[in-house]
Amino acid sequence: MMPLIVAQGTADCGGTRWFDLADSVTGAVRRVFLWIPPGTPPETGWRALWLLDGNAVIGTAVDAMRAQAFWPEGTDIGWGALIAIGYPTSDAYDPFRRSWDLGPPPGRSYPPFHEGGAEVRTGGGGEMARFMLEDVRVFLADHVRLDPERQSLFGHSFGGLFTLWLMFTRPDAFRTWIAASPAITWEDSFLQRHLEEFQPAGRALTVHLSAGEWEGSELAPFQRDRADAAERLAQKEQTRTVAAAREMAASLTCLGLRAGFEIYPDETHMSVLPMAVNRAVRCAFSLGGDMPGRWK
Repeated sequence: MMPLIVAQGTADCGGTRWFDLADSVTGAVRRVFLWIPPGTPPETGWRALWLLDGNAVIGTAVDAMRAQAFWPEGTDIGWGALIAIGYPTSDAYDPFRRSWDLGPPPGRSYPPFHEGGAEVRTGGGGEMARFMLEDVRVFLADHVRLDPERQSLFGHSFGGLFTLWLMFTRPDAFRTWIAASPAITWEDSFLQRHLEEFQPAGRALTVHLSAGEWEGSELAPFQRDRADAAERLAQKEQTRTVAAAREMAASLTCLGLRAGFEIYPDETHMSVLPMAVNRAVRCAFSLGGDMPGRWK
């Protein structure tokens, strides 16, 4: 079934269009951003990079593409389509809906973000996956020709968790999986059980994991003298963002995947986002097939 277009328009970033699509099953409206390169697509269709948290990242992704793909001899980056999934809001995030959509099942319930607000729930990742892989792909077929064998998915934080979960449950959905600062230890590290059961079955998948330097065991310099320093350090011991991502990369390598981990110096969980988006563009559109060489 073709998803219903509720609204559409042009975003203020390099000719990007957006479409508010009603989920064909739940009716929930999400915003799909679409940027198509200039010129004629290859015979097989454009390579594509899909991005979660679309409102927050689409502008960065478009700028990274436009600044680099026109000069492939100096960047090794070729043209491709950008597809970002977000929400009908002018804000960078919709935290309430994001928690549901990017939280893999089974999920849990949490106190409201604000006094008097609704209970926050996770566990709707299955709905989000179906929307992307069925509704959005059906919709895109009328707007852009994509190469089905050259598609990548990027997610940051909760989006990184969703990206890894989807790879474990639907390894056929994308070829390249890019998880920045993934929340691997979220909800008692349930993702580890998916890893233990994962059978890539010889699929030629590439996985790029990353995190900022100050997501490790130390606080960023500007945080060290703050009143909440001890609380932040205790939280780091639980989330283990850097260590968990590095361990995940090692485990996936042992399973035969082309996987690696990269750390971004002097970056925190949020400041890392522009660098991670730029790296996702490189991972998705490298002409030589080379991945970043400074993985650790």
